[in-house]
Amino acid sequence: MSAAARRPALVVRRVGGPAYVQDAGRPGQAGIGVGRSGAADRGAYALGNRVVGNLPGAAALEVTLGGLELEVTGPDGAVVWLCLTGAPADLSVGGRATGPYALAAARVGERVTVGAPRRGLRSYLAVRGGVDVPAVLGSRSHDVLAGVGPAPLADGDVLRVGEETGSQPVVDGVAPAAAQGAAGDDVVELRVVRGPRDDWVADAEVLVAGSWRASARSDRVGMRLERGGAGGLLEAADPDASLPSEGAVRGALQVPPSGEPVLFLADHPVTGGYPVVGVVVDADVDRAAQVRPGEEVRLRWVAPGD
Repeated sequence: MSAAARRPALVVRRVGGPAYVQDAGRPGQAGIGVGRSGAADRGAYALGNRVVGNLPGAAALEVTLGGLELEVTGPDGAVVWLCLTGAPADLSVGGRATGPYALAAARVGERVTVGAPRRGLRSYLAVRGGVDVPAVLGSRSHDVLAGVGPAPLADGDVLRVGEETGSQPVVDGVAPAAAQGAAGDDVVELRVVRGPRDDWVADAEVLVAGSWRASARSDRVGMRLERGGAGGLLEAADPDASLPSEGAVRGALQVPPSGEPVLFLADHPVTGGYPVVGVVVDADVDRAAQVRPGEEVRLRWVAPGD
């Protein structure tokens, strides 16, 4: 029996919302048209790995709006250590209720269920040893836009648990509340730096006037914003002007002809041909990844470096 076959595995018994294997992403591939991808809420993903004692970059599961059920298989007596972070959801292990942000032990034959989060959108299930699936271009992340990496989770999938490396799990506490990462405010405020193409719209102040609403068409590529209150839409300064494609970054606010901005998230395109009127500061992009469709978003100008 191979060493891999002697390690425990997680068998997918039920998938609710979209669920993916994600890690820290695949930087350096923009030259072939592939973005970095990786966990949408990077802070929550990294926190889970720290709790279970993984080295940075270990693959975890990104679960959208809960509903994931797994079964632990493997040698008798094997134990899989888990931690759920991000959008706070109930975690059940072998029928035992285990809250998020804490270390949990799952034994062979037990089922692990991720409930619907009370707030936020994406939860992260970290596994000690990481999720051992084949890497594509140096990463185990699924990229929705590029279509590379492990396929979205489906019933019957078998996810082998990797070899334990790194430090010991955090067994005497829970993850700090300040690092949980899930949005919980009635209106989520995001800080935005102006430009570089804010002069391509008639009035960039429309972006920060009133609030926006996250569209149901949002995904890992970007959060599409609809006007949820006063303020109107962003109109082109010159409707006949054409902007050559430029490099795109996570957090960019691109304005298509509809006048409703798109906030680029983890699986954004590497280039874009619509004007970018602002860029959400990097520290707030993880919060943006936790905004549910229908929730209100308010944007606020800040100076670079704030």
